[in-house]
Amino acid sequence: MVQKLYVASRKGLLRFSRSNDLWVMERSDFVGDPVSAVLHDPRNGALFAALDLGHFGVKLHRSGDGGESWEELAAPAFPKSEEAGATGGDPAAPSVSLLWTLAAGGAGQPDRLWAGTIPGGLFVSDDLGQSWSLVETLWNQPQRAQWMGGGFDDPGIHSISIHPEDENRIAIGVSTGGVWLADDGSEHWTLAGKGLRAEYLPPESANDPLMQDVHLLARCATEPDVIWCQHHNGIFRSVDGGKSFREIENARPSAFGFAVAAHPKNANVAWFAPAIKDECRVPVDQKFVVSRTSDGGDTFDVLDKGLPDAPSFDLVYRHALAVDDTGDRLALGTTTGNLWVGAEGGESWRLVSNYLPPISQVLWVSTE
Repeated sequence: MVQKLYVASRKGLLRFSRSNDLWVMERSDFVGDPVSAVLHDPRNGALFAALDLGHFGVKLHRSGDGGESWEELAAPAFPKSEEAGATGGDPAAPSVSLLWTLAAGGAGQPDRLWAGTIPGGLFVSDDLGQSWSLVETLWNQPQRAQWMGGGFDDPGIHSISIHPEDENRIAIGVSTGGVWLADDGSEHWTLAGKGLRAEYLPPESANDPLMQDVHLLARCATEPDVIWCQHHNGIFRSVDGGKSFREIENARPSAFGFAVAAHPKNANVAWFAPAIKDECRVPVDQKFVVSRTSDGGDTFDVLDKGLPDAPSFDLVYRHALAVDDTGDRLALGTTTGNLWVGAEGGESWRLVSNYLPPISQVLWVSTE
């Protein structure tokens, strides 16, 4: 088994491999360009990279040879009207400002891909990214008008979780707009997330599922009805596929963060990157750690062996904490360009590099 680690950063897509127990960078692509998302398609081995080129818009590229070569694809775009120079759509349709996440369809949908964007569009492709369609059944939900921006001016879809045993069951996370579920592939959507709580709202609105600032959803691969949610003001756990959640009250050193990684084989285990929220957004006491629960959220271990002593100003973005398919090895990238690999479920960490650009995503890829 060969294992690669892909790192999407503000200055390109970096690939690391293990050599003599050390992780070394063996390739860099799109050097100088912000890479907002990367996807490995387990059905065919293809890689997809989303770029955020600012004034030049979002771009999407695909590689069929592990990154040795890339082809540009059509990026998701909101349909314009004839008055805007295209056919169909809304003359005031927005532009995609960020391609925030990519997801592969199920095994029975070999050509299907999903994309979540800012503003909050869900897009689907049935030709491996050659073309995209807006999922209008979600876009046209009347409640979407009440979605709000979290850290961005506009709301966005950052989590697309396909049920591994039923590819028609989809859970998405919106910041800020809560958790939405579909059981029929995307034809009908239900606002879910009962039990989520937003302490930043007045008490009478705090439990409104539409007002929840979900930061990330992470599903256990082998017990897929268990979904962990890192929320703006807490950690929550669902055992019914996202319909309802229980708030975890014992998280330490804090319950705030952006990232969560779910163990692929043990639904009681998950990892988080805690910090201080709102105007601070730094590690608690400026001590950078990873927290782990092994009992469904009843207790937490604080993991710091190999991580820097205080003071530290590292923050972990939503997609920059990942666990591999074994559940034993983790990767962790930060806004200050530090990259670590954790062994034995995070019991110890080894610094891979401390001179990278800010990291938006880390991704494990294992091949025979």
